[in-house]
Amino acid sequence: MEDKGQSVKYYRLSEIEERNSFKSTWIIINHKVYDVTKFLEEHPGGEEVLREQAGGDATESFEDVGHSSDAREMAASMVIGELHPDDRPKIAKPSESLANPVEETSSWWTNWIIPALAAAFVTVLYRIYTSEEQ
Repeated sequence: MEDKGQSVKYYRLSEIEERNSFKSTWIIINHKVYDVTKFLEEHPGGEEVLREQAGGDATESFEDVGHSSDAREMAASMVIGELHPDDRPKIAKPSESLANPVEETSSWWTNWIIPALAAAFVTVLYRIYTSEEQ
């Protein structure tokens, strides 16, 4: 836990971006700065996963994987500070994600009626085919 009397160490984005080497690897998760250099070889997903995020914001990747509470506790031990508030807008989330959301105009018949009709058609063809063999 963080001591209330302790001040937070802030790092500029340019400073973090420079920490992208075998000697020093830093990442940002939820505006906190992590030094993962010593953890590279131990990372269950392989060190490449961390190296891809080195010097930048790894929040989305970290959250997408669904890390356990144990992993989150371990990560907390690697926090060395926070991203400077002035640099936080520079790593704002992209407005569009990689997943394509379902359009709101999509109607129920395209989701249910067409597959149901296709299933009924296949069933009828199957029954006709099997009745001719008898």
